[in-house]
Amino acid sequence: MKIGIHGLTSCYGCQLSMAVVERILDVVNTFDLKYFYMLSSGGKIEHVDIAFVEGSVSTEKDEEELKKIRENADVLIAIGSCAIHGGVQGILCDEGVDYNEAFKMVYGDKKIDYNGRIAQPLDKFVKVDYSLPGCPPEEDDIMYYLATFAIGSWPEEKDYPVCAECRRAGNPCILIEKGEPCLGPVTVAGCDARCIGYGIPCIGCRGPVPQGTAWFDSLARTFKEKGMDKEYVRKRMAIFAAQYGKLDEMLDKVYGD
Repeated sequence: MKIGIHGLTSCYGCQLSMAVVERILDVVNTFDLKYFYMLSSGGKIEHVDIAFVEGSVSTEKDEEELKKIRENADVLIAIGSCAIHGGVQGILCDEGVDYNEAFKMVYGDKKIDYNGRIAQPLDKFVKVDYSLPGCPPEEDDIMYYLATFAIGSWPEEKDYPVCAECRRAGNPCILIEKGEPCLGPVTVAGCDARCIGYGIPCIGCRGPVPQGTAWFDSLARTFKEKGMDKEYVRKRMAIFAAQYGKLDEMLDKVYGD
């Protein structure tokens, strides 16, 4: 099975996670790695069965490269919060800041060799078949995706929140018991509630749980009981998911608007 691992504008953390998977030897013989720039500059974009793409579309060059990858891939998987939701660099959209104004604020009068833009997720430009969440993705998730394809199957994406894993881990609920602004009720699971296990409230780095918050609406409404208004929660979620199209719909459910 031929695979390609690509990176658009990002920190390359998702690719690094794939490069250091400890159990990669369990499945490596199943795959013919055609492109992985982090490991070798010798590859080129060619037809593959599966293309993993990290990062957001933040330049015209990103858009051109992404479309070329899509044209040459039977299956395309968005890896990480940048590829799925635009990531941290997509927050300009939520802040309502003009791209040129933001560029000048950071770089002054310096010029760059390409045309930049506010970062957007992959599905704004091409069809995305699967999403592998995380910032970066967890090794177990990476192995699960690779292993399911290796046996001719396909991955099922998690549709439940971090709260489910947090409860299983036996952590005290820092949202209810301490009033900490934990986004566990509305963030997709897969991290084993690692941050909460250290007493750190979830900041939503894995992105919003898909298909609404029906299972945890009542818990999420605790935001309101703890004095966290909708705009406050929206801004915290927007750090990683400003361009999630159903963000306001999700919050309307939570707040009963």
